[in-house]
Amino acid sequence: MKKILIIQNKRIGDVLISSVIANNFKAKFPDSEVHLMAYEFTHGVIQNNPNIDRIISINEKELKKFKNLLKTIRQVQKEKYDIIFDPYSKLQSRLICKFGGAKQTVGHKSRKKIGNLGYYTHPVEILKEKTQICGKAIEDRIHLLQQVISLDTINYEPKIFLTEEEQQFKVPYNYQDKPIIMLGILGSTPQKSMPYEYVAQLVDHISEQFNCYLLFNYSPSQKEEADKIYNLCTHKSNIILDIYAPSIRDFAVLMNQCSVLVSNEGGTVHIAKALNKPTFTIFSPYINKDDWSSFEDGKFHKSVHLLDFLPNAISELTYEKYKEIEKNPRELYLKLTPEMIIPELDSFLKDNLH
Repeated sequence: MKKILIIQNKRIGDVLISSVIANNFKAKFPDSEVHLMAYEFTHGVIQNNPNIDRIISINEKELKKFKNLLKTIRQVQKEKYDIIFDPYSKLQSRLICKFGGAKQTVGHKSRKKIGNLGYYTHPVEILKEKTQICGKAIEDRIHLLQQVISLDTINYEPKIFLTEEEQQFKVPYNYQDKPIIMLGILGSTPQKSMPYEYVAQLVDHISEQFNCYLLFNYSPSQKEEADKIYNLCTHKSNIILDIYAPSIRDFAVLMNQCSVLVSNEGGTVHIAKALNKPTFTIFSPYINKDDWSSFEDGKFHKSVHLLDFLPNAISELTYEKYKEIEKNPRELYLKLTPEMIIPELDSFLKDNLH
């Protein structure tokens, strides 16, 4: 019997797609014990996953304190893992791998010239480009797994495992007469958020052209910003205000009752896909679409990126260039206008809004 740890000290989407390591490992070794270490606020996407035997909670700020990091390393040592997988490869997770006592440690090589300093027994290059429809971020994680085990069949699709009770949840009766569009009106960070005036224009267009309800999704800390977008909208009658998902798990349960997701790129998109719901994604200019545009067929899952319309808007998408754009993408974001997006959005909604 093998015992493994997956460390994913990043955000919601990253944790969900890293669950493919657990899913494929369990398929190969049903009697293995699989642990996944993740920030507390991300647990909703991996709860009830039968391929994860234990979820280990960590706190981002606390883990950066040396005393707490040392305590976590000691706890990992006591578990005596056979393998540790480190998909994101932050300094804290690298140190856990280096000193955690596992027989094998697998993680991505540093992009910087500093080298890898013996963090992993199996340091792995990040793939240069995607070869699968799942997108490079998922493919990179499967590639890590393949460094230490061979896979006869590969399941690239992350999945949310809802309980029977969660599957039975229904929205209030007065919202059951029309399809509901879940709208991810804000990204997980300001840099991932489309300009508010553009979001309002898209909301108004959908309200005018489609017979549906619109449900705004945002995190509790984004309430003030969500109100700003709502106030910019002209057509408010079909916007649902009295249903809100306060947690990630609540969002998954609520998303399961919606017809489609239209959203800024982020973790909610991966959740909708893991629930087999149609998605329309609007990418921030600094995000590499090939990395994160998973399972896109142009119909059931569709996305738009500035480079789809203006291929020369960014001359070279190097790692350094991403970082530069990430600090202030608004100037480029403004070039991705509603007039560009609406024809693509209309065709998506006509195909999927039932």
